[in-house]
Amino acid sequence: MRPRDISEYLGQSHLLGEGKLLRRLIETDRLTSLIFWGPPGSGKTTLAKIIANATKAHFIFFSAIMNGIKEIREVVKEAEDTLRYHGKRTILFVDEIHRFSKSQQDAFLPYVERGTFTMIGATTENPSFEVIAPLLSRCKVLVLNSLTTEDVIQILTNALTDRERGLGELELTATDEALEFMAEQAGGDARVALNTLETAARVAHGGEINLETAREAVQKKPLLYDKGGEEHYNVISAFIKSMRGSDPDAALYWLARMLEAGEDPIFILRRMVIFASEDVGNADPRGLQMAISALQAFQLVGMPEGRIILGQAVSYLATAPKSNASYMGIDDALAEVRKSGALPVPMHIRNAPTSLMKKMGYGKGYRYSHDFERGYSGQSYLPDQLAGKRFYEPKESGYEKSIKERMEWIKGEREKTPRKPE
Repeated sequence: MRPRDISEYLGQSHLLGEGKLLRRLIETDRLTSLIFWGPPGSGKTTLAKIIANATKAHFIFFSAIMNGIKEIREVVKEAEDTLRYHGKRTILFVDEIHRFSKSQQDAFLPYVERGTFTMIGATTENPSFEVIAPLLSRCKVLVLNSLTTEDVIQILTNALTDRERGLGELELTATDEALEFMAEQAGGDARVALNTLETAARVAHGGEINLETAREAVQKKPLLYDKGGEEHYNVISAFIKSMRGSDPDAALYWLARMLEAGEDPIFILRRMVIFASEDVGNADPRGLQMAISALQAFQLVGMPEGRIILGQAVSYLATAPKSNASYMGIDDALAEVRKSGALPVPMHIRNAPTSLMKKMGYGKGYRYSHDFERGYSGQSYLPDQLAGKRFYEPKESGYEKSIKERMEWIKGEREKTPRKPE
């Protein structure tokens, strides 16, 4: 059922619609080297073959899994001979280009520059991370989207009725509910949808694929989630930002996505511990206790019961008041240290373990805070060059509001007290 020309191709209207970039490149036969970046089953290979047919170019399929440097040399010779003896350009389709090593990708460069062939790379991974910069700069990156449910339903309908390449000779029918269910479960992947339809056709009773048959054919589909790839970072980013945005429903959804896809729960819990300090902070100091307790409790009980512990901790952190003041404070302090260097410790707060140090003035004038009302002496503890500098700026959120009020009182008391010790 692979489409043979643009008229049969479904989806990617942002690239192939009337007047759109890729359609113009094909129609004017001015194709340049491209990289198709899109999820599985979105039509990358099909689109490359359609382009080759439309431009009357010689098409070579090259797989990053099966081929290496030796095969690249053979492809170059084939492309040169095709142009020399037949006057035809070559389109080299490099499937899963992200799986090539840096040296293998380097091997393509001179031939792409020279125009020996037009390269079309296909990848499910972000090319910014997976394709070397010199090659990336010589290619136009086109993003392919997952197929819509409507697109997939049309693909399934075509397959059911096509007598030449599809299942038309079986004269099966499918209910709207069955088609919609199979399309939704495919997750925008045409291959998954067609495989499901084929299975459903084998188990269908009475010449009809109904919802029950579709459910039986689907069983359980794996979620799109590569622990080492971009989707891993996309989902964990959505999870953290949902908690930061105080949306427990979204946070629980992304948590469920990760758990269902097989993400390591300890990785999730470690990110939650960081989040509790970075984003909740002193607005609710119990947030860090909750995150650490969840980590320890999960290590005690494991899965599947551990999902309950994760759910409790996530919903708590998502709904807790937020402040990044302590996070910003340490970063500002580190920036100051890098800028001003190792400023001398004020004499009144230096340690004086020997009599010589005491004679030199180490510790002289130090005020013991507990000897003063409310445990505050009013003394300054920063180097003289940084007197009055503020790194921690508490916010009005949660418990930090109380901290801010106390710091305002401390500021007032300090202004009454001489900065230098007597």
